[in-house]
Amino acid sequence: MPPPAATNLGYTPPDGGWGWAVVFGAFISIGFSYAFPKSLTIYFKEIQEYFSVSYSQIAWVSSVMLASMYAGGPISSMLVNRYGSRPVVLAGGIMVCTGMVLASFGTSIIHLYLCVGVIGGFGLAFNLQPALTIIGTYFQAKRPLANGLAMTGSPVVLFTLAPLNQFLFDSFGWRGSFLILGSIVMNCCVAGALMRPVNKRVKPKPTNESPKCNGGAEEAETVNTGTPPANLLNEESQTASKGQSNVHKLIDISLFKHRGFLIYLAGNVIMFFGFFAPVVFLAPYAKHLGIDEYSAAFLLSIFALVDMFIRPATGFIGNTKWVRPRIQYFFSFAVSYNGVCHLLCPLASGYLGLVVYAVFFGLAFGMLSALLFEVLMDLVGANRFSSAVGLVTIIECGPVLLGPPLSGALVDIFGDYKYMYYACGVFMLAPGIFFFIMHYYNYKKLDEEQRQSVATEMKTSEETVKLKMNQDEKEWMELMGKVTDKDFIGV
Repeated sequence: MPPPAATNLGYTPPDGGWGWAVVFGAFISIGFSYAFPKSLTIYFKEIQEYFSVSYSQIAWVSSVMLASMYAGGPISSMLVNRYGSRPVVLAGGIMVCTGMVLASFGTSIIHLYLCVGVIGGFGLAFNLQPALTIIGTYFQAKRPLANGLAMTGSPVVLFTLAPLNQFLFDSFGWRGSFLILGSIVMNCCVAGALMRPVNKRVKPKPTNESPKCNGGAEEAETVNTGTPPANLLNEESQTASKGQSNVHKLIDISLFKHRGFLIYLAGNVIMFFGFFAPVVFLAPYAKHLGIDEYSAAFLLSIFALVDMFIRPATGFIGNTKWVRPRIQYFFSFAVSYNGVCHLLCPLASGYLGLVVYAVFFGLAFGMLSALLFEVLMDLVGANRFSSAVGLVTIIECGPVLLGPPLSGALVDIFGDYKYMYYACGVFMLAPGIFFFIMHYYNYKKLDEEQRQSVATEMKTSEETVKLKMNQDEKEWMELMGKVTDKDFIGV
């Protein structure tokens, strides 16, 4: 395990204790945030027939929900910065429950867009951001592992909800199922109750060792910010003395000048056009090939089962001393691997072929999901993460909103799912290559800046020593000037 790095949080994160209860709460909260929109795809074919709508129109249900979840990011981040994670998650659970109950009385597809999509989506936003943010306040050295365990909530919840939704539909229809799901999602309130604020009165532990890993060093922001430590400390002291404006306290706009943040944002905007659509259309694709409903739903369970085990494994690997210093390359590989999986999906034939695809896709999706927010925290630091994730999600809501409907439009136009998977593969592979190139450039620049910083510090130290020596020499000469020959003769 890499050594814990210095942090400018003003306290030492406990890296355990109640933090593991917080991870469990985040496990539940993140699980519902990501798995809920995917699990609802079980009802798509029946709702599509009920309201007589196209593939593209029914895809808007999950798309609007995911987009609302991402669009609500800045609002959620502001509330977390102001009130903390616990009350925000509690409010989010109540909102999702309300949206699902209202949706059960829906009379049109627009009604579902508003209730499931908008109300439910914003409720999920109030579950996602606080859960991601609070982990960074409890963990430092073990943060990749904690993030990996928390992100495992998504496949675990999806693995449970996929067959459960099919059973609920067969027993109660989609309206009765939505009512029951509304009560199930209230478990997010239980998760929120576990998110006790961290004790920040603990003083930082002194350290004589400089950070050796890129992931941990970002909390000190002396590496990936592109700012030398001396300048950064001066900058932070000036910011603290001014007290910061209210806007800066709620959301940090200065992140748009951060090189690593801009690289992450540019690649993710393209990536999210193909991120969710393959999951949203996996069960409908299987049904389109003539596979029965339960077997189609079981594909999501297989996908979730593989995803469930790969996420903590990815967190463990990402926390090793070999990977964490260059964890951005690991993330770039995960993005590219997703793209390759989607490009090869149309080659899968029959149910067995889809099972193989679900396994490899689960591996790829789990790796990417486990690293998605860890690498952002690695770039900007835990103290700026809340603002960063809010800004990222509001910008990403565009591709998240348009991705599944555009993919559904390809199915409507060509009457075949393979073109949709080809498009998603390109949308994932292109940013994966982009990330490899840009992170190589970023790491190179960071190494140069670090060397310059060390050289500047050494030069400053030498000048200080030289100045001290000159001052001592001057004082000695002045002292000797007062001692004359007369003084010696007198003696």
